[in-house]
Amino acid sequence: MKKLLSGIKPTGELTLGNYIGAIKQFVKMQEDYESYIFVADLHALTVYNDPETLRRRTRDIIAVYLACGLNPEHTTLFMQSENLYHPLLGWIMACNSYMGEMSRMTQYKEKSKNKNESAISCGLFTYPDLMAADILMYDADVVPVGIDQKQHVELARNIAERFNNKYGDTFVVPEAIITKEGAKIYDLQVPTKKMSKTADNDKGCILLLDDVDKARKKIMSAVTDSESIVKYDPENKPGISNLMTIYGSLTSKTPDTYPYEEIEKEFDGANYGTFKKAVADEVCNLLTTIQTKYNEIINSNLINEVLDKGLAKTNEVASKKLKQVLDKIGIGRM
Repeated sequence: MKKLLSGIKPTGELTLGNYIGAIKQFVKMQEDYESYIFVADLHALTVYNDPETLRRRTRDIIAVYLACGLNPEHTTLFMQSENLYHPLLGWIMACNSYMGEMSRMTQYKEKSKNKNESAISCGLFTYPDLMAADILMYDADVVPVGIDQKQHVELARNIAERFNNKYGDTFVVPEAIITKEGAKIYDLQVPTKKMSKTADNDKGCILLLDDVDKARKKIMSAVTDSESIVKYDPENKPGISNLMTIYGSLTSKTPDTYPYEEIEKEFDGANYGTFKKAVADEVCNLLTTIQTKYNEIINSNLINEVLDKGLAKTNEVASKKLKQVLDKIGIGRM
């Protein structure tokens, strides 16, 4: 069985975009892959986070993962920071990557833009090396990521190939999987920007733990356009196209199974208010289901049981891989 790995940073509350673009895919793929899904809490340290908030969000993510349908019998759930082999392999990755390719990382350029060098952490520059270690540690064949993270998987591929050429076959060269449907959900108020858990205006972002009535109001007040035609046209109608993607993702009317034309036909002659209500109904049904399960899980011992199991499994796998790597590069006693 092929292996899958992916994770989410606990730098904000999980959003509808996280669910459609990532978590939903993890749940769907766990039956077909040996899955490793983690909370990337070490990656969160590239910027300051309140310690207690970071710890709470990390626990919340595990609870939400479970509430959304990730099954510990099929998926290994773990915290990145609990497996100390990750930063050690991250250093080895850093020694096999180059300043030029690191400086070309889009996320680094965007997050450091207009900032004084004294305000940019070295971790922001080098964290793609740790991400490569996360991936290569488990010989992941596939890595489901958002479009904005594809470049980091490409870096992991380059490092794996470079290392294999130097020291012999050691790492599986991974492939990024970016699902066509829901690959990127946009802000409801600024539908040209990605829906973000760290957005300044929370009216544009639906959190998975949002009050359901509040979420409904956000959908109903979503920015659209001056027309009243439900038509998929991301360039000229980004707001309504974004709502169509959300609706399609939650009702399985996706481009892979049902073209957007089917949604257009369903709402032919309907005004935007009618369509928004239909989108809001689907979103609120999803949130209600997730939150009901989340409330059962968050204060139970299930989270610790799942994390203990994940730590034992990942320590076993990672220790073997790291020993192989250290032997290849000549680190350790004779």
